[in-house]
Amino acid sequence: MKIDNMRLEHEERLIKDASKIAAQQKAAEEAAQPTERKDMGFIAVSVGAGMGGIFRELGVDYLIEGGQTMNPSTEDIIEAVERVNADNVFILPNNKNIILAANQASSLVKDKNVIVVPTKTMPQGITAMVSFEPDAAPEENLQSMEAQIKNVKTGEVTYAVRDTTIDHMEIHEGNIMGLGDEGILAVGSDVSGTAREMLEKLVDDSSEIVGIYYGEDVSDEDARAFGDAIAEEYPGVEVEVHSGGQPIYYYIVSVE
Repeated sequence: MKIDNMRLEHEERLIKDASKIAAQQKAAEEAAQPTERKDMGFIAVSVGAGMGGIFRELGVDYLIEGGQTMNPSTEDIIEAVERVNADNVFILPNNKNIILAANQASSLVKDKNVIVVPTKTMPQGITAMVSFEPDAAPEENLQSMEAQIKNVKTGEVTYAVRDTTIDHMEIHEGNIMGLGDEGILAVGSDVSGTAREMLEKLVDDSSEIVGIYYGEDVSDEDARAFGDAIAEEYPGVEVEVHSGGQPIYYYIVSVE
């Protein structure tokens, strides 16, 4: 399923956000360039300054700016691999449309062991990094990461840019949509209400953690209020709220 979000205002936001992450990445590389080649390194495709910061905190060495309208090429990924001073380099595509390019890059790099973790969303990428064990072999870590990301359900809240019909649901320009891994879960006129309706279809009796990553168009106050409402609605679930800073998507949520 594709949603055309390429209006000029979106492109401007993506360019602005890409510049911010590039500046942060350059500063981080200059400040912490490793003097010795290490065993394992990490590359993640990310969008949003907050999301990039989370991946950095979890140990990602290099961020590639990407998203629904800015998919990196195989060449971009190879360049990123070259910049990571490690024998084994894990790539987290964090988008199903980027996995192919990551696999192609992996096959073309000869001087490093490049491992593609098939993450389809940024929450899956975060879970993969959390599950990484420094003392385990690369192959063991790949198996563990693949097992853990299967437990992650992702929801994204955005808006329609045109009238359309998807999954037998009539959608009008400006409607708020809650998207799940397999399709549309909710449609409404209110961001918070649509997000809550979407979560009703993601949270079940086995759910333990709900991660909420709010975008650049959501205020801190509104995000905290939304998180409090979700915590009250699901008292047995731990709710975490983070600033993702992503464009286009008001909220990206993970349920594990």
